[in-house]
Amino acid sequence: MTVLTAERLSPTRFTISMGARRAASLLAIIAALGTIPLHAEELSALGGEWVYVEDRTEGRSLEDMTPPMSSTFSMRSEEGAVILVKGHGSGFKDVRVALDGSITEVTGKEAEVARYTGSWTEGVFKYRTEYTRGSDATKTSVISREFRPTKDGLVVKAVVGDPATYESVGLYRHAEDIEMPTPAKATIDDLAWMSGAWVGTRGANGTTTIEERWSPPSGGSMLATSRTISRGRLSAFEYLRILEREGGLVYIAQPGGNAPTEFVMTEFDATHAVFENPRHDYPKRITYTLSAEGDLTATIGFLIGGTPRKFEFKREP
Repeated sequence: MTVLTAERLSPTRFTISMGARRAASLLAIIAALGTIPLHAEELSALGGEWVYVEDRTEGRSLEDMTPPMSSTFSMRSEEGAVILVKGHGSGFKDVRVALDGSITEVTGKEAEVARYTGSWTEGVFKYRTEYTRGSDATKTSVISREFRPTKDGLVVKAVVGDPATYESVGLYRHAEDIEMPTPAKATIDDLAWMSGAWVGTRGANGTTTIEERWSPPSGGSMLATSRTISRGRLSAFEYLRILEREGGLVYIAQPGGNAPTEFVMTEFDATHAVFENPRHDYPKRITYTLSAEGDLTATIGFLIGGTPRKFEFKREP
């Protein structure tokens, strides 16, 4: 007797040899017996880390554009379930969501309980999460998400509330499927106007001080350190570089001394420079602008839309 297994039976080869209708029928029977999991190949398309590309929410203004969930998240599939690896909210990781509608319950800090239910229907993975915080079971919030693989990437829809009070749709792709921008032709001397010691304040009472100290251009490079002081104590630091590379410039950031992230300079003039990395979670775009009064503004945000964060500096005497 010959045993048909996923290893020995390729759906593609079987379809060619027997015909689509007969092959589909037999494969369904085999899958029902537990030999070949249905939709395994489709589910595998959900796997890996996904990076936010663009907002696709209908009618949303440019300023309100934002990801429907984390800027990056990851999943993997196994027979009968999808694993929410990270980036799905509330700090829970590696949550196994069964596709048969059964409940997965996870307990977090401060007596927070999350209950997950999932399904796979017509090529769409859906899961619903009910959050209960504290001992009061009536204080429950609901988030539902859908993940639809398409030729453009993974389309994600998030709905808050039941009935819905908020809805958002966005496109995600794997980093290797996101095209990096073409660098502008430039040399390091084109950014000499950024050199110097720059200091700015943030907060209602100016209790936070941010510094960026850029060296003059030399040897095809500019180096900088950034330091943030909040209420008299160091709260953040960063190592920064701008290097010449293949006829253009690359901005390299290492916040907290972590692994470097590179941004390509895509446009510039005598008082303005733009650096982009669409594969990064956030920011994807960094802009420096020198005002007519000699002040420096650094802006970070998404490539399109949203509300960028601005940091305003004055040259240190």
